[in-house]
Amino acid sequence: MLAKHLAVVGLGLIGGSVARALRAAGMVGHISGYDPDSQRREEALSLGVIDSAAETPAAAVKNADLVIVAVPVLHTVEALTAIRGAMAAGTVVTDVGSTKQSVVADVESVFGELPPWFVPGHPIAGTEKSGVANSLVDLFRKHRVILTPHARQDAKALALVRALWEACGARVVEMAPAQHDAIFAATSHLPHILAYSFVDVIGKLDDSASIFPNAGGGFRDFTRIASSSPQMWHDIVRANAPAVGELLTRQIADLQSLQAMIAGGRWDELKAAFERARAAREHYLTQIE
Repeated sequence: MLAKHLAVVGLGLIGGSVARALRAAGMVGHISGYDPDSQRREEALSLGVIDSAAETPAAAVKNADLVIVAVPVLHTVEALTAIRGAMAAGTVVTDVGSTKQSVVADVESVFGELPPWFVPGHPIAGTEKSGVANSLVDLFRKHRVILTPHARQDAKALALVRALWEACGARVVEMAPAQHDAIFAATSHLPHILAYSFVDVIGKLDDSASIFPNAGGGFRDFTRIASSSPQMWHDIVRANAPAVGELLTRQIADLQSLQAMIAGGRWDELKAAFERARAAREHYLTQIE
């Protein structure tokens, strides 16, 4: 057993799925949970995701030996401030935030340092749905989880969090926070911006009412992630704005280049761009483990 008492602060898709997975694996005892939405707390209780619902974050983490902070990244400071001073000595805390430099900075601002017992983490799994009602016991199975340990990291705390995710069926890798944020700006954050933007453009067309019903599989595939939580992705992009902004500038320039090829009838160049992109995708798909 990894923890006799697990506390989950934030009962959304990720927080709920972690609780489900660890319970199914028999790796935790009592699970307490907190969410600012009282209805979500009651829902988590009725679904058996948690054993007890707390009315404050501090109450949720009292006597817990493992705490998972599963809140939107812009609420990290608020959550950490609420549990500061309420945790027992030796409690290990980790997070699931999609940006890591911002989380590390938030932890430092709340505690005045990077505590050895805090392990920054990010599970690379999810769906376009949100909320504890959509949590899944196997959400993390065969998916990666990124940990970004720091210079003051306690080895036992790191090992515990690694074991936590491995118990969920995930593959754990480690990297620096800056590297993490650059990678996911490219592979996750920018794609969500593009999907939202594309659907917004189509939705503003005069004949959008006839476009959407006739859309094919390609439209659904490309726009699936535009059904994700707007608030969550607003927070993620805001927290990783420098990296995302730089990539968006590059993307705009590339789209303008494609636009110039079409306007100028430079079809060979357009085809070459498509072929280059296809080859790159096919190559990198073989590297995904």
